[in-house]
Amino acid sequence: MKNYTITVNGNVYNVTVEENGNGGAAPAVAPSATAPVAAPAPAAAAVAPAAPVAAGAQGSVKVEAPMTGKILGVKASAGQAVKKGEVLVVLEAMKMENDIVAPQDGTVASINCNVGDQVESGAILATLN
Repeated sequence: MKNYTITVNGNVYNVTVEENGNGGAAPAVAPSATAPVAAPAPAAAAVAPAAPVAAGAQGSVKVEAPMTGKILGVKASAGQAVKKGEVLVVLEAMKMENDIVAPQDGTVASINCNVGDQVESGAILATLN
C-alpha cells in the first residue's frame, strides 16, 4: 500500500492505493475522512534561469512573459534601439505564436532568454533603458 497526498482545486486529500499481484492498481479507495491537510508551500520553479544573452546591467523597464510558453524567436539584441510596439521576442503558448513587444521606446539593455527556453508566466524576458 502507498499513501499519497493529492490536491484538487485547492482541496487536499490523503489517499491510499493498494497494488494487486498482476501489476495493475486495485480499485480506487475513497479519500480519507480526516481533517484537511495544510497544503505545502509551492516548490521553486524547476526551470533553471536562462543565462542573459548580453552582458551588462539590467535595464529599468522589465518585459515579462504574460504566460507560460516556449521561446520561438529573439528579434532584438542588447544595445538595439526599439520603438513602442516593436517585437522583442516570439513566445509560443497553447500552439499560438505571441509577439512580446516593447512597452515603450528605448534601448534594449538585456535579453534574458534564448530560443528554445521554456519560460514561466512573469519571467523577465528582456529589459529596456
